[in-house]
Amino acid sequence: MLKTISLSRTRRILIVVVHLLPLPGSPRWGESFERVIRSALDDARACEDAGADAIVIENFGDVPFSRGAVPPETVAAMAAVGTTVREAVQLPIGFNVLRNDGHAALALCASCGGDFIRVNVLAGAMVTDQGVIEGNAFAVTRLRRQLAPNAKILADVHVKHAAPLGNVPLEIAARDTAARVLADGLIISGTGTGEATNLEDVRRVRSACPDSPILVGSGVTAANGASYLDFADGVIVGTSVKREGEVSNPVDRNRVAALCKALH
Repeated sequence: MLKTISLSRTRRILIVVVHLLPLPGSPRWGESFERVIRSALDDARACEDAGADAIVIENFGDVPFSRGAVPPETVAAMAAVGTTVREAVQLPIGFNVLRNDGHAALALCASCGGDFIRVNVLAGAMVTDQGVIEGNAFAVTRLRRQLAPNAKILADVHVKHAAPLGNVPLEIAARDTAARVLADGLIISGTGTGEATNLEDVRRVRSACPDSPILVGSGVTAANGASYLDFADGVIVGTSVKREGEVSNPVDRNRVAALCKALH
């Protein structure tokens, strides 16, 4: 029986990122889609075997990313991966289409049996290496109603690899993301992939949004994971659960299991 993702303060959850290898059309595409599928399946199964609560599929290998809609070949490839993974594991699955294509992520949820999406910039505007990215919650939430009404939207607040356009305090950005753009969960991260999230930032967001599910989105390890749990409801982890802690390596089920133990 397929599981569904649950966001609450009663049980902390572990979401592991399945970083896809470069997909067709991207600069580093390796011309073997079978290898892309096999890598994603191996990582997803390792996560399930080790006790993760959910996985989020992400086109991590497609650098440099588009700041808007991704091309159709990216969506097609992610759909093929998502369908295959959905058939292989019982875990809830989500989609993050980098850098900020919430529309494609919702379409993938609808076609692949997804439970949630991650949107890096749902509200406000951020200066990124792709240029200025503006949130479009108006369109994303309406498309959800049409395509995947049960899919949860997890939204970053002051997302990593970016800086807010204008002096918007973290607490106000978090409050707006929860109350005014209807995010189902807030993600607080460090400055970049694998960089530890500032515990004080998580505390500030919890104080500003006492009733919102909060997830820590970068730099969580088995050693520091428990330190976030006074304020956070779960974590999203990629780098630290890879072999030797290297983001380009496959998922290590022993690292996932150690993190599960630390959190649960």
